[in-house]
Amino acid sequence: MNNLRLPAPHTSTKLRTIDSSSSTAGTPGSKDRIVQQTDQDASQSRLSAVETGYLQDSFAKAFCAQKGARKFPLINRGTFVRTTALDRIVNTFLLSSPGQRKQIISFGAGSDTRYFRLRQSCPANILSNLVYHEIDFPTVTAPKIAAIIRNKFLPQEAITGINEAAESLESAEYYIHPLDLRSLKPGCEMPKGVEPGIPTLFLSECCLIYLSPKEADQILRWVTGDFTGDVGIVVYEPIGGEDAFGRVMIQNLAARGIVLKTLKKYSSLERQKLRFKTLGFTAGHEAADIYFISENWVDEAEKERIGRLEMLDEVEEWRMLARHYCVAWAWRGDAFSAWEGAFTLQNE
Repeated sequence: MNNLRLPAPHTSTKLRTIDSSSSTAGTPGSKDRIVQQTDQDASQSRLSAVETGYLQDSFAKAFCAQKGARKFPLINRGTFVRTTALDRIVNTFLLSSPGQRKQIISFGAGSDTRYFRLRQSCPANILSNLVYHEIDFPTVTAPKIAAIIRNKFLPQEAITGINEAAESLESAEYYIHPLDLRSLKPGCEMPKGVEPGIPTLFLSECCLIYLSPKEADQILRWVTGDFTGDVGIVVYEPIGGEDAFGRVMIQNLAARGIVLKTLKKYSSLERQKLRFKTLGFTAGHEAADIYFISENWVDEAEKERIGRLEMLDEVEEWRMLARHYCVAWAWRGDAFSAWEGAFTLQNE
């Protein structure tokens, strides 16, 4: 559930649209299923980026239920930049005060491999002080748990509980919760194992965008209201739906039954920052589009490396596409002070 299908390459401001007759309308349940299916797009895009050489991820194949065709270069590049940006922000949080107990909660985690990549790369003193939670629909969590068990990604003795339907998983440091995010609101019961008093980083990769503004905002109010410890959030999602490119991006997604419900309200970097400030992330709030990040956060040697992987013919389309997606991050509390001055910032 953490990826969006993008407008097809070889389109410009005269982007072609998809026949809306293919749209899947229906009940809220059917719309939820459409959103859940976007996780397959995400896992296929990640696997494509891995197999093309953009990323190293030994878990991507196991969590990809059905391998798709190799993605276009601009999609591979977008997956690379997005992953690079989020890895840098997350790692900056984890590497500061390494002996402090910390928590990550991933909204709509789907087939994301981040926890297992952290197990590979993080020093032992960080992992031993980290508790990691993933939240998604049961239809998404069940196949992920099956893949974890099948591939023995967690030692059997580390798993302390799997429910009868194999939709939830518990261990000392890692939890998968089969929950509807819309159930998270101020005053709700905390998911099992969540520790509201320790520094907690929340992740949303193309997740909150599918909820109504009211639903998305109440989740953030839950974060800043029910968690007494320091909190931070990182969001990756579309912006800029007002221009020609953005309008067709929205049309193409709508043709698949996907509606970007918060896009209008949070359509710019400035609106993203104001969103977090208003909802209680009082210490800091920043945002940058993917094109800016690709130019300013990726070092020259890495740019040269990915430039050799495959030819990017659609340079102008890459610029347009990348400027319609952003990473936004915000925080409250000293546990996230390492973010201050750590990243090149964008002025709109």
